Amino acid sequence: MADSDITLYRLQACPYCERVVRTLDELGLDYHSRFIEPMHSERNVVKRVSGKRSVPAIVDERTGVTMSESANIVEYLEATYGEGGA
Repeated sequence: MADSDITLYRLQACPYCERVVRTLDELGLDYHSRFIEPMHSERNVVKRVSGKRSVPAIVDERTGVTMSESANIVEYLEATYGEGGA
């Protein structure tokens, strides 16, 4: 992937976000990090994208997938880009 198709919405020092970052790195995927407002009520950027204010959230332009919840994201990334994935 020349240009990153994945955008990760994340917070500084968020263990759930770091879990997704680790998975992205392990899979060798390029991604764009967007650090968002720590204040939950101010996370309108994420809400517009995913419908929720929770992080981490990813948008994968290549597959058209948008999701939040770290466990779901990790599972998606491994299924899509890991061994036996696309």
